[in-house]
Amino acid sequence: MPATEAPAAAGSLLASILSEDTFRPAEPKNIEETGLTAALIETLILKYLSLIGSASGRQIADNICLPFMILDAIFTSLRQRQLLINSGSAQLNDFVFTLTDQGRQRAKAALEQCSYIGAAPVPLDDYIVSVEAQTIRAEAPQRRHLQKAFSDVSVSAEMFDMLGPAVNSGAGLFLYGAPGNGKTTLAKRMTMCYGSSIWIPRVITEDGQFIKLFDAACHEPLESSSSSLLKTGEHDRRWIKVKRPTVIVGGELTMDALEIRHDPQSNVSEASLQLKSNCGCLLIDDFGRQRISPTDLLNRWIIPLENRYDFLMLATGKKIQVPFEQLIIFSTNLEPTDLADEAFLRRIPYKIEVGDPTLAEFKLLFKVMAKSLHCEFNEAAVDYLIQNHYEPVGRPLRRCQPRDLLQQIRNFCVYSGLPVEMKPEYFDRVVPSYFTVVSGG
Repeated sequence: MPATEAPAAAGSLLASILSEDTFRPAEPKNIEETGLTAALIETLILKYLSLIGSASGRQIADNICLPFMILDAIFTSLRQRQLLINSGSAQLNDFVFTLTDQGRQRAKAALEQCSYIGAAPVPLDDYIVSVEAQTIRAEAPQRRHLQKAFSDVSVSAEMFDMLGPAVNSGAGLFLYGAPGNGKTTLAKRMTMCYGSSIWIPRVITEDGQFIKLFDAACHEPLESSSSSLLKTGEHDRRWIKVKRPTVIVGGELTMDALEIRHDPQSNVSEASLQLKSNCGCLLIDDFGRQRISPTDLLNRWIIPLENRYDFLMLATGKKIQVPFEQLIIFSTNLEPTDLADEAFLRRIPYKIEVGDPTLAEFKLLFKVMAKSLHCEFNEAAVDYLIQNHYEPVGRPLRRCQPRDLLQQIRNFCVYSGLPVEMKPEYFDRVVPSYFTVVSGG
């Protein structure tokens, strides 16, 4: 992005932030406010028409996510240079455009350089401004926010008292303890303690590179609602409103996923996990069981955790500074001291053990799960289960077991055409198959 255009684009975003209670990217009123060059927008139009054949001006505007009204000068320039022609009329004083032979040649050359077709990108500087405006550190979750986020799971008062300050800090934490006690569930609920949604660009651009940020596997889109109370007009459609992300990775995590990944064939890049989880939560599940050593993984994050920014390398060789604004959670079945040294543990200020449930909590979990399955809670059947299938073999209680066992009972009852009930004989039937797979609890 030219230096003369950066202040105008950033100023537009800051004006939007200051005029609203929450960040909302304002619709650009001219090409300068997009932070992009006219040449880049022209290339997106030519590549789209080479793919689709012909399209109206509004269809093109919808595809590249820019306002139709600001593209008029670009359409005029493309016609004057004989790169496209009007092949028909469309509604609302619009035209249907088709590429000329010269336009097709120009589009082909552009596709060979970069095959990206779609929404116009957002400059990196604008993205950085948005992260600063929507960071979780600007939130201050209190007990009531935690209670709402954890309303459908069983969490003791002691656990609340430990989780609350950790969530409020926005810093990293370790969740450790035996498998099956809900560490992953807790981590997912933590993101819900912050504001419910954020705006992210679909694609970022820097140094001529296109970096895809929106990922349907990490981001859940929300329908944006217009309100007469909002001072700004329509939002900038290059951005998409999503739930605060909770990005979860497990044993498949590699160092490559922590960098911008470039496809040399398409010349399009994919954002790193840190970028995708900004303003949300990044959960490293089963930490210590990745194909890379815990030390290498932790060393990669020492400086970002300390400074709240990271450095990533573009395909051009340029190194860029990007925000590192997420709650990082390491969930592990191992002791944190067995995985990291003192220098790193100091940068992860909270280490919370998720222990086995008490007997009362275990029964409560059965009661909650029974209600969700529309099944009457039978405490006597739970007592039978514990006395006959737990105590004789010294099997530990795990928080996942009430859910798993009752779901198996439900499956058996539905298959057999029986009402879903908690009966001792049903537990006798499902326990062997369940604990054969999950040996020793």
